[in-house]
Amino acid sequence: MNAQKRLEIFNRLAVAIPEPTTELNYSNHFELLVAVVLSAQATDKGVNKATALLFPVANSPEAILALGLDGLKEYIKTIGLFNSKAANIITLCQQLLDKHGGQVPQTRVELEALAGVGRKTANVILNTAFGQPTIAVDTHIFRVANRTGIAPGKNVLEVEKKLDKHVPKQHKKDAHHLLILHGRYTCLARKPRCFHCLLKDLCEYPDQTKDS
Repeated sequence: MNAQKRLEIFNRLAVAIPEPTTELNYSNHFELLVAVVLSAQATDKGVNKATALLFPVANSPEAILALGLDGLKEYIKTIGLFNSKAANIITLCQQLLDKHGGQVPQTRVELEALAGVGRKTANVILNTAFGQPTIAVDTHIFRVANRTGIAPGKNVLEVEKKLDKHVPKQHKKDAHHLLILHGRYTCLARKPRCFHCLLKDLCEYPDQTKDS
């Protein structure tokens, strides 16, 4: 795919999604970090239902630690892998207090040193909380990047590197959410909605669906 076609793809997405942002609910950087950790292999909707009960009670490292492991589990037990996620969040809270004054750090190295935080989560925090032009490749972005031909790759890191290289500079900051939302609502996994996709004439996917 050439640069002109990529630019047109992102221009169209930017017009269609004028305020691209996460669908996770949060009111501060710590809440966002916890929500993203909880969202691994879970839906944003499911995470939001749990955090709607958790955050009014505990939305700081100190408050989460005061709940304790079992107390935290009660709030997030509807989320997949809640046992390991709860353990990671408890450790993460202590790390934030011990090493960062209770604040969410703003560098990849510091973020990835936190329990339960890998490269994808770090990229989400850097982009969504701090406005850095990082792109976290989740299943939606991996699918869209490969299907459209924007940034084909065999694994998430390969796709991330290609997106970092090829996404037009003016769209780099919003690319993460533009691609996620396009994948979540149009370029669906099992049956992509190609019949009304605004990228249909630009997409290089050979198996575009024909009907509604």
